[in-house]
Amino acid sequence: MVGDTIGDLIIRLKNAGAVRKATVSVPYSKLRKAVLDKLVSAGYVMSATEKGKEVQEKTLEVTLSYENGEHRINGVKRISKPGRRLYTKVTDIHPVKFGKGHLILSTPAGILTGEEAKEKQMGGEQLFIIW
Repeated sequence: MVGDTIGDLIIRLKNAGAVRKATVSVPYSKLRKAVLDKLVSAGYVMSATEKGKEVQEKTLEVTLSYENGEHRINGVKRISKPGRRLYTKVTDIHPVKFGKGHLILSTPAGILTGEEAKEKQMGGEQLFIIW
């Protein structure tokens, strides 16, 4: 059993891209699904579909995105961890890698990127940055 589900998800995506896999399967949870939906809209993965009917068997099948033969995820950094949660105000949200990356936040309005959180004037828990 994994204690840090978001950390496990982003590392699985990064490692699968490093070995040029087309798809990767991860255990299902509503939080993982919401994070993957945000990564789909940001262009880091092509799609994330649910597989299975039973709760114990349910998985998310993630199709990875490649650009000119290179994986779209160059790096990830987990910020808020189970042992240390880090929260941010909307005034402290800054561009990641000079606008080339995204900060993923968990807010009262759901999972948002840094840009979306600034537009909605909403802070939250910093989950990770991806570029």
